[in-house]
Amino acid sequence: MVKAVFPGSFDPPTFGHLNVIERTISIFDEIDVVVAVNPEKNYLFTPEERVEMLTELTKNYKNVKIHTWNSLIVDYAEKSGASVLLRGIRNATDFAYEFDLSLINHSLNSKIDTIFVPTEQKYVTIKSSSIKDLAKFGGDISKMVPALVAEKMKSKFEK
Repeated sequence: MVKAVFPGSFDPPTFGHLNVIERTISIFDEIDVVVAVNPEKNYLFTPEERVEMLTELTKNYKNVKIHTWNSLIVDYAEKSGASVLLRGIRNATDFAYEFDLSLINHSLNSKIDTIFVPTEQKYVTIKSSSIKDLAKFGGDISKMVPALVAEKMKSKFEK
């Protein structure tokens, strides 16, 4: 059995995130989507809200589980029995950052490898910070996030 971990902030979950999951569920026996919890960061959504959205968005995938983690992702992978980290990449800048991170993670635990999943072209411009900025000013984010996420973002910014 090969288990993978797909870590991220998922603030908010996007079509790009879902695309990585959909494209890898047939490759791995199990995928743990791991929501980062970092008290140093300012998130729009709480960890519980992000888990709730991801759980709903992935409910039809029997081999996908949603978790939170507040420490090194290689520690989570080892604890959960995973041997692969999944990382979505949109462009060369993402690749450079993720490549360096993969080297650090591998030096921390040589049993954990990283697989890069290039995004489909239609998701290249999807970036969480841009989505939040658009939503804050009432822009159309319907091509970037599922309707469930768009509604939750709208209600956050109406407060």
